[in-house]
Formats: sequence, structure tokens, C-alpha cells
Amino acid sequence: MNRIIKIVLLDILKNKIVVSYALILALLSWGSFMLEDNTAKGLLTILNVILFTVPLVSILFSTIYIYNSSEFIELLLSQPIKRKKIWISLFTGLSIAMLLAFFLGAGIPLLVNAPGMAGLMMVLSGSLISVVFVSLAFLSCILTRDKAKGIGLAILFWMYFAILFDALVLFLLFQFVEYPIEEAMVGITASSPIDLARIQILLHLDQSAMMGYTGAIFKDFFGTTIGLLISFLLLVLWIAVPFLISVRKFVRKDL
Repeated sequence: MNRIIKIVLLDILKNKIVVSYALILALLSWGSFMLEDNTAKGLLTILNVILFTVPLVSILFSTIYIYNSSEFIELLLSQPIKRKKIWISLFTGLSIAMLLAFFLGAGIPLLVNAPGMAGLMMVLSGSLISVVFVSLAFLSCILTRDKAKGIGLAILFWMYFAILFDALVLFLLFQFVEYPIEEAMVGITASSPIDLARIQILLHLDQSAMMGYTGAIFKDFFGTTIGLLISFLLLVLWIAVPFLISVRKFVRKDL
């Protein structure tokens, strides 16, 4: 299992796309702090990168890599190795690679320029978001054998969580504006890992106006400490649930 992880990790780290991803993140992160006149503005600029670019690259690269590794996966399946171990090894290797790329590109600039809780929380949230969308990539790949459909499904996952979810929330708010739906909005917020990450970060940036209606309710309803803990646990669930579903399907799938 460790050998498979090592093979996958070394293969990905040699990939020009991952290297370019890390370099672009580094350029954007260092540039944000250098161009802005204070740290808070730089953090807000990087926040947009973490909430939109990081999930997109994580899910697209992981999906394409899995489809391109189909022959390697079939070779592993011909060996006396349990299917579950193969799938977990692939996930571990991809997750570590994406985490390394994110940390080298955005994590180091954040910890150097914003060494407080805000910077640390942004690094943790970005890391969790990276793994969440790697997990969703594995689910996309196992749901269909067609590469085009799998990539399309991955893009739909990203579009829903990054763009369409907020539009859906606003639609519900306008439709039920006369009803007390504050508690329901807390549950709806939990159905988006990007919204959870946004709340985690903005709770430490003191930028309540940018949290949106769902984030403000989340803060008021749970309080800062409890809300942070619950959102963190929900992000872990967003990693575990899609991946466990993909593992179950991979074990039973006829390849």
C-alpha cells in the first residue's frame, strides 16, 4: 500500500500541471501581500483564490489523473492486492500531492505574512477544501467509465458548490422571506463545503459583512468557537462520505 502511494505521489509531483499550479498559487499569494497596503486585504484576495481556484484545480486534475491511470489501476487489480487498498492508496497519493502543491504555493506565503489565527485558519481550510474536491473527483470517476462524462460531472460538482449554491440560497431566502427560516439556513449551509470554509476563514478575519446571510446566521446561532468546531467536523464528513461511497462502488465494480 505504501509503495503504491509512493509511486502515485512521485508521478504526480513530476507533473507539469501540478508544478504550474503551485507556482501560480505562489505568484498570486506573494503578489497579493505585496500589492495590498495591509494584511487583511491580502488575505481577502487569497480567500477568493482558495474558494474558487483551489477546488476547481483539485477536482479537475484528480478526475483526469484517475482516468489516465486506468491501465495502471487494471495492472494493480491483476496483482494479489485488495481493491480497497488500491483505491485508498490512489486517494492518499493524490491528496498528499494536492496538499503539498497548495502548501508550497499558498500556505508558506500565508504563514509568513499572516502568522496569526487568520492565516492558519486559511491554510487549514484550503487544505481541507483540496481534499474534499479530490474525494468528489473519485466519486465522479467511479460513477461513470466515460472520461468525458466523468470530467463533466466533476465540473458540475464545482459549479454547484462554487456558484449555483449561493444563487439557490438567495432564491430560497426571497421565497420564504416571511417565515423564520434561520435555523433551516444553518442546515442548508452544511450542504456546501465551500460555504463552510468561507465561514471558518471569515470568522477570524472580522469581515462579517462579507460572510453573506448564511454565514452571519451560522455565527449568531452557534457562536464563534462552536461554529468553528462544527464546520470543521462537517468538512471532514465532506471528505469521508463521498470517498467511502466511491470505495464501496469500486470494490463491487466490474472493470
